[in-house]
Amino acid sequence: MKIPALIAPATLLVCSVFLAAQPDASQSQKCEALAKLNLPNVTIATAKAQAAGEFAGPRHPFTGGDLTPFYKTLPAFCRVVAKAHPSSDSDIAIEIWMPLEKWNGKLQGLANGGFAGAINYLELGASLQHGYVATGTDTGHTGSPIDAAWALGHPEKIVDFGYRGIHEMTRAAKLVIPAFYGSAPKRSYFAGCSDGGREALMEAQRYPDDYDGILAGAPANYWTGLLSLAVVDTQAVTASPASFIPPAKIATIGKAVVAACDKLDGVADGVLNDPRQCRFDPATIQCKNDSDSNDCLTAPQITALKTIYAGLQDASGKAIFPGYLPGAEEGQGGWGLWITGPAPAKSLMAYFGLGFYSNMVYDQKDWDYKTFAVETGMKAATTKTAEALNATNPDLKAFRSRGGKLILYHGWNDPAIPALNTVNYYQEVIKKMGSSATDSFTRLYMVPGMQHCGGGPGPEDFGEALDATSTDPQHNIRITLENWVEKGTAPSSFVVSKAASANSPEITRPLCPYPQFGKYKGTGDPNKAENFACAGPK
Repeated sequence: MKIPALIAPATLLVCSVFLAAQPDASQSQKCEALAKLNLPNVTIATAKAQAAGEFAGPRHPFTGGDLTPFYKTLPAFCRVVAKAHPSSDSDIAIEIWMPLEKWNGKLQGLANGGFAGAINYLELGASLQHGYVATGTDTGHTGSPIDAAWALGHPEKIVDFGYRGIHEMTRAAKLVIPAFYGSAPKRSYFAGCSDGGREALMEAQRYPDDYDGILAGAPANYWTGLLSLAVVDTQAVTASPASFIPPAKIATIGKAVVAACDKLDGVADGVLNDPRQCRFDPATIQCKNDSDSNDCLTAPQITALKTIYAGLQDASGKAIFPGYLPGAEEGQGGWGLWITGPAPAKSLMAYFGLGFYSNMVYDQKDWDYKTFAVETGMKAATTKTAEALNATNPDLKAFRSRGGKLILYHGWNDPAIPALNTVNYYQEVIKKMGSSATDSFTRLYMVPGMQHCGGGPGPEDFGEALDATSTDPQHNIRITLENWVEKGTAPSSFVVSKAASANSPEITRPLCPYPQFGKYKGTGDPNKAENFACAGPK
């Protein structure tokens, strides 16, 4: 459900030859001629060459901040703005940005977050600066990424959001590129996290020819299960006024989890290496003698807490969808933002879950989430939306057979999408395709201490973001993916890092392919990756 990552302009390195590039008359004419292209189900609204630093785009989509300094760093490029209409109710906005100088011969498809609704100009620009042709889409509607009102009464727009928008974006880009450059892209890559991770897996499953390499982070691929969990957890923390866990108590839960489980991995660093090993008992922080304070949880709050950890079960107690693992509670990107919220029913997951069921499943703007029951609700959601929204098919034979490579990653501390969801999908792929076949084209990396697509108490930087500055494959998972596709060099471990701050030094750790994990050797600085080694599960 991630709201797309923010790109810090100061971190973007721009090659001087790009900055110097200005469109000459022939380039401008060639770009403008693209407006006359006759593409099936696609209308090109504008095609214009932009001089270096000339582009004037919208303000920041989430903060409202002025992005002019960032836009002035952009190299010269041909900007194509288009709309795709694969159905009578489709209106899919697409942008294709093509560098006028030093194209690296590759296409970078960009993903969305939450309910989408906007094109991310920051990521378009960052891709452009790295030499890619970049393409993005709003997936067929305009609006806030936490608002699904656009879906009410528009089943075709749900399909566009679910899978068709990204494919139409990719198809359009692959038709425009050779018309401009005279040749098709040599390689095509797609990367996204959260809903973008779901989009990534949808591409691998439905359209295996679209991309050669796919990076899928924290995928919301079991959409109906995840959003059902969101409703159940919202019910739990609003069952009564006494059930709500206020922001002031989240730190109490987090500190108790760390006290109970931090040392299980041999290092006391505030990070749970594998939170599945944590046996934290919520009863240990229950208030005594009917008292209440921020240092403990009342009995109704303990009940809500246990529900959040438990996940979804059917009437017989069989697990349907995993709950949240201990360790993701604290921090700016923790439970106070995603699960419990600043006030009852005001968490991000509440917005997602309630928006999904009211606008996509039941078509009732005023649907009462307190009437939700897991089995009947999920049955309705599956019947109506799973085909469009769930990217759970483990059969990736077509993607593998055409040489595609897939890298999955997920933070163990994710408070938005339970980390075990991605582990479960990866295991389903192995079950379907076999261990050897899966290993030939897929890797999974579980990141200790990382929250939703980034942040958290642990190291979180391994080149997954477009503003990554390291070009070393050991520190940049995107470059490693491309090396796997283009050179056949399969990835092993990475170095994941956390920048130094006023309170702590730089931290580096090995990021190991699942099911391996980074194990402390027992000596040396625990803040340095060389004092850890990848080890197999016990």
